[in-house]
Formats: sequence, C-alpha cells, structure tokens
Amino acid sequence: MNPEIELRPHQKNAVAHQLYGDNVLLAHVVGAGKTYEMVAAAMESKRLGLAQKNLFVVPNHLTEQWGAEFLQLYPGANILVATKKDFEPANRKKFCARIAMGNYDAVIIGHSQFERIPISDERQEAMLLHQIDELEMAIQNAKQEKDGERYTVKQIEKTKKSLMVRPEKLNKKEKKDNVVTFEELGVDHLYVDEAHNYKNAFLYTKMRNVAGIAQNEAQKSADMFNKCQYLDEITGGKGITFATGTPISNSMTELYVMQRYLQYNKLQNMGLGLFDAWASTFGEVITSIELSPEGSGYRAKSRFSRFYNIPELMSMFKEIADIKTADQLKLPVPEAEYETVVLKPSDYQKDIVKSLAERAEKVRNRLVDPSVDNMLNITNDGRRLALDQRLVSEVLPDNPESKVAVCAEKSYQIWQETASKKSAQLIFCDLSTPKGDGTFNVYDDLKQKLMAKGVPEKEIAFIHDANTETKKTELFSKVKAGQVRFLFGSTAKMGAGTNVQDRLIALHHLDIGWKPSDLEQREGRIIRQGNYNKKVKIFRYVTENTFDSYMWVRHEVA
Repeated sequence: MNPEIELRPHQKNAVAHQLYGDNVLLAHVVGAGKTYEMVAAAMESKRLGLAQKNLFVVPNHLTEQWGAEFLQLYPGANILVATKKDFEPANRKKFCARIAMGNYDAVIIGHSQFERIPISDERQEAMLLHQIDELEMAIQNAKQEKDGERYTVKQIEKTKKSLMVRPEKLNKKEKKDNVVTFEELGVDHLYVDEAHNYKNAFLYTKMRNVAGIAQNEAQKSADMFNKCQYLDEITGGKGITFATGTPISNSMTELYVMQRYLQYNKLQNMGLGLFDAWASTFGEVITSIELSPEGSGYRAKSRFSRFYNIPELMSMFKEIADIKTADQLKLPVPEAEYETVVLKPSDYQKDIVKSLAERAEKVRNRLVDPSVDNMLNITNDGRRLALDQRLVSEVLPDNPESKVAVCAEKSYQIWQETASKKSAQLIFCDLSTPKGDGTFNVYDDLKQKLMAKGVPEKEIAFIHDANTETKKTELFSKVKAGQVRFLFGSTAKMGAGTNVQDRLIALHHLDIGWKPSDLEQREGRIIRQGNYNKKVKIFRYVTENTFDSYMWVRHEVA
C-alpha cells in the first residue's frame, strides 16, 4: 500500500470486518472513504488467499475514477478497468474472456455492464422455480387464514402466473452470442458501490395500498440477487460487499431488501424469508394526515413507517452492516448553514394548482382513463409548476419572484463576495435539463440571468456538456482551480462521484429529488473532507402551496 496514505481507524475496522466477517454492508456516511475501504479489503483478501478474483461494480461514470483511486492506494496493483467499447456486442465476448483468463487483482466495471454478463439459464430457471415455490407457500398461508381474503389469493395467483411464463421463455430463447456466463468468470468476491441502486428487488406482500412498500421489481435487481445467491453458494456467505452512504433511501422495505441480498440464509433459518413474516415481526403500519400531492389540501395515508423489536432487528442487521454516521466519525468537514427560501406562488401558479386538484379528484374517482390522465402526470406537472410556471406553458411570463430569479440574485451576491477566493457554487436541478434544441429550460435561463448581472460565460458550466471521462476530468479540475465558479447539474449526473469540493462555498437546491437520499447525495458534494471553507451555505428553494410543500414534508417524515 502507498506509504504516503494512512487509513483512518474506522476505515481499518471496515477492512477487518470484510476480512473476518461474512457478507458486509458498508453503510458509511457520504464522504467517509468507502472506496479505500473496499480497495484495501480486496488487496488484503487476495494477499491472504481469501479471494482469487475481485470484481468491483461501480456507477458507469465512475469506472475510470475508481481505477485511478485504486492505483493511488496500491500503485503496483494489476487491475482491469472496463470502458464503454469493451461492452459493445462485438467486444463483449473478448472482454469477458479477459476477465475469466487473466490473473487480475481486481476488475472494475460499470453497473450496466455488470447486467450484460448473464448468469447461466439453468441457474436463472432454478431461481424462478424457487420464487414460484415461495408464492405457493404464500397462497397456502393466505387460504389457511380465517379472514382468507379472496382478493389476496387472487393477487398472489396473478404474480405466480406471470413468473410461470419466464422459465418457458428461457428454454425457448435462442443464444444470441455465446458469451461467458458470470459463473465462468471465476469471480469469488463482489464489491458493489452505490448499492442502493439495487433496492427494487422481488417482494411479495399481501399488504395493499400502504405507502413505503414498493412491489416493482427492476430487472437489474433480480440479476444482482441471482449473482449474490451464486456467490453465497461458493463462498459460504462471505463473498459480497455492498457500499452505500444511503442504505435506506426511500422506504423501510429497503432494510429487508439489503438483508435479503446479504443475509438470505439467516432470514430463511429464522422463518423471516417472506416479507410479510419480516414485516409483522419488525414493522408497523401507521395512518396519519399528510398533504395531498397536488398541494391543495390534506388526506389520510397509511405508511409502513415504524420499526419495533429494534434491539433484535439491529442485532441481526449489524452482523452484516458496518454503520458509521457523520456524528460518529466527526470528519473534518465544513459546517453547513441552511436557508430555506420560501417564495409566494404567482396568480398563474395558484390557478394551475387548482386545476391540478380538479384533475387529481377525477383520477381518484376514476372518471378519467389512466392513458389520458393519471397521478404520475399530475405530480410531474406539479413539480414543473413549482419550479417555474413557464415549464407548464412557455407563453406564461417570467415571474421576477420565481425560484430562478431569486437563485440568480443570491448566487450572484455570493459570487461577488468571494471573488478574491475564487469560490465555486453548485446548483442542483433534476427537472428542465438543457436539451440543446432551443426549447425553454431552467439551466439556460439561469445562466442568462447570471451573465446579464456580469458573470463571464466561461465561469458557468453544465455537467451535461462534459459527456466523456476526459471532459469531466477537465471540468472538475477547472472547478477545483476556481476557473469555473458555477456548476449546474442533476442528482443523477452530479451526485455520487463528483469530487470538486475544494473551493465550494454554496449549494442551491432549485428543486427536490424523489428520495431523501437524493438530498444526502447532493449535499455530500459540499459537506466533504478537502473543502478549504470552514463554513458553507445550502439554499433550499420552496414555492408555497405547490407540489414542493408535499415533497419537503415527505422528506422530513422520512
């Protein structure tokens, strides 16, 4: 290991946990140094003969950054870093063969590339049949219950039917390319960075209309689960490390999902394999009054939102979870001063909120076909309206008291005040990103307003323009040097992995992401080790009586 780098005590403990324990979840706060923890554990396990081949699965845009940080800690390491070209159909077979045949200390690939390495059809079929067996058990349990709702049994039968089709499809599937399967790669330890991206896993429950229980299964999560099951088989439950600063990003079910990935056999042995058994042991559904999404009133809503039997749950969870919060670590990060900027809606916005409420009422009363209008359309319109009325209709005027106008004024003042230090600011906005087709968007509008006040164009940049690793590295260097003093971006593109903290003095939330973890990822860019500023400002812009109110209340509850 590089003798110039000294790991902190919590990092050494995390490495020990990975070497001596079973599967591990590194649930460390954003900026705690999880990269080095995984790299050091991989190299030590290879040196000690505990693992022969380490595979790192990281966000697509971070593969090269991960490779650079790996070599920073271990300059002599023999690593293989995947590029976009390696996973093009023509090169995929060759690249997978390199992984299988090469004696690398580590292989680093992107999340989407990992999905393209198939698990064998035989194993997929076995997993599906096992899920069907679990559903069969659930049907029997539902029938035995005296209340025995026919609705519940019907729902499970429906899920089972959809699963039954999949093994047939697998058998009929023609082999498009005879690519190496995951089992043939020889991987015996898997490291997954930003593991919260795999939270939408297979979950059957008889609970209905309860918020906080997602029942949508993402294909990538099913694929990850199958691969985790294979690694459990060959390593005895010691071959997986998940890492995320936000292990529970949006709902309580994510704790069960993490346990299912990393403690599957333990859950089965304790009779908690099915979600309903786990939920009845550790969770509780609470009904409370909350703001309606369209921002025009209140409603009663049931949420799976409280844990009980916490000592028993934590005792089991801490076998896998290495938990470190900001309070525990006391890292040398800047102190954040928060300011919530509350803006009054314009008359146009008030009128449109009323129309959203009318649309929502029609949808709830089933007076409109879902293909014509639905709650997702209404909430998206509500989010756009809360950000800027021109996103609902470009003919509406530019409100001088809008979020964009107020943000331009506040960020310009900071730009002026910190000119001698060349301090930089981040502006986060997930909606209305620049399309480059001349249509109205908040990014270009804010840029024009700043330039009109006197900010040179070269000091304003959009993360979306840095569409290659080289351009991104160049842009980040300019922000660190104070040449670019305004960087605009979305959570997806400018969240995890954007390490430009050196001169950051302020961060602006123009809108709010769907998940509480989005806020944590955003703010982890500025409240981070390596920032020269001792104090930083974080602005949250909220338009009163709009969808903003609902979103911020949801995040506060979470």
